[in-house]
Amino acid sequence: MLYTIVFFIIAIASFIFAMLGLGGGMVYVPVLNWAGFDMVKVAIPLGLLLNGLNTLLVLIPFARKKLVDWKGGAVMAVMALIAAPLGAMTSDKVPVQTLKILFAAMVVAAAIRMIWSSKKAEPEKMMSFVKRSIIGFFVGAFAGFVGGMLGLGGGFIIAPILMMMGYKTKEAAATTAFVVTFSSFSGYLGHMAQGEMNWVLTAVVVVAVIIGSQLGGMYMTKKAKSKQVKIIYAIVLLAIAAKMTYGALTYKPKPEKAAPAKTNSETSIMMTPINNYVLNKDFVLNRLS
Repeated sequence: MLYTIVFFIIAIASFIFAMLGLGGGMVYVPVLNWAGFDMVKVAIPLGLLLNGLNTLLVLIPFARKKLVDWKGGAVMAVMALIAAPLGAMTSDKVPVQTLKILFAAMVVAAAIRMIWSSKKAEPEKMMSFVKRSIIGFFVGAFAGFVGGMLGLGGGFIIAPILMMMGYKTKEAAATTAFVVTFSSFSGYLGHMAQGEMNWVLTAVVVVAVIIGSQLGGMYMTKKAKSKQVKIIYAIVLLAIAAKMTYGALTYKPKPEKAAPAKTNSETSIMMTPINNYVLNKDFVLNRLS
């Protein structure tokens, strides 16, 4: 019964996020943890795997419709691939709660802009390849670094920037999926060593992602309208912002573990010969008195 519930939640999340070109890790990880699976050993590694798998699979319908800007997104994808592990390594050196609040504010601003742009027509002209590459260099590094630090795919940063660069809504979603695939699998490989594989659970959620991603991609390419997609984008961005803010406000650092008390054997080992001599002398005198 539990696996059935997880299956449907993951499938629905995959449908929505695949349609937007996002991975869905922000839903996968808490759902798996809610289901009772260990956060570090199961939920996070498996969530990252599903995140990358979802964006990878949705590239199939996007590529068939020739919506992916492979050349323009390559620089961004490579930078995200390189920066994601660096962000993960620095995650314990930055005040996470402060960072989450700042990025939540940025995401809210992006959501408001998305709603505002939904009233406008799709852009007719895109930036030049050189400008897209330069911006993509910095955006990819930034999104990858932040994604690695916060455990997110970074797609919520990439998609609005692509639209600002002149990408149409569906092209932005498709190219975002291309970039997020690299950052997600890079993060998964970093967590794979400390994770443990639950084969039954993995099979269930992988099937759910396959079904959800293909249906989401097909709906996006055939039936979805740009205004509708932008509004869904905005709702998802606001949900991400709410989750990040809640996580920052409820964040409690783990208490440092106290050093274990020394045993009698450890204490005796640390005694100097003089201390041993004094103790032994007193012991003998007490016995004789």
